[in-house]
Amino acid sequence: MHTCQVLPEGYREYYSVDLQKDKKIALFVNVLSVILALVVGIPMHFHYPIWHLFDMRGGFGPYLTRMAVFIVSIFAYICLHELTHATVMKYYGAKKVRFGFTGLYAYAGSVEDYFAKIPYIHTAIAPVIVWGIVFLILSLFLKGAWLWIAYALQILNVSGAAGDLFVAVKFSRFPDDILVQDTGVDMTVYSKEEAAHEL
Repeated sequence: MHTCQVLPEGYREYYSVDLQKDKKIALFVNVLSVILALVVGIPMHFHYPIWHLFDMRGGFGPYLTRMAVFIVSIFAYICLHELTHATVMKYYGAKKVRFGFTGLYAYAGSVEDYFAKIPYIHTAIAPVIVWGIVFLILSLFLKGAWLWIAYALQILNVSGAAGDLFVAVKFSRFPDDILVQDTGVDMTVYSKEEAAHEL
């Protein structure tokens, strides 16, 4: 079973988390995001300094074109990140995926569906893997300021996945029978386990 729309008999709430309202977890995820950005970005800066992104030696017109492409690419990536979540949810049997933006997070979620452990972990980490490969390939072929545009998107990809990585690692330690309801920024985990997880 990958996904079900009715919680099976005997399941009860095991753990819940709201990445927006839980201040302690929100702080952890945001700090993790900054750390990931630094870990990914600093080595590249020493290999090929970031000021190449702002190089105007080719003229002001090409510079504006690059910056416009960069800004549009950021918004496109955010949409594609959530579409990747949604595609994997649908692959595993989700009936309806909802999209939204909270002011801090864009999200894809499903109120009606309960995802099994492995499908949910796959759903959580799919964007960072898929787009990580895409941006790696682009970084290998692009040169100059265009290289840094691709790499900046890679930094956004990895650092922006901090919440996804947090729940993937956290839930991987839970019992194998868990079912996860993910509405977008809050997740409720259900299990037949007798002892509830410490919230």
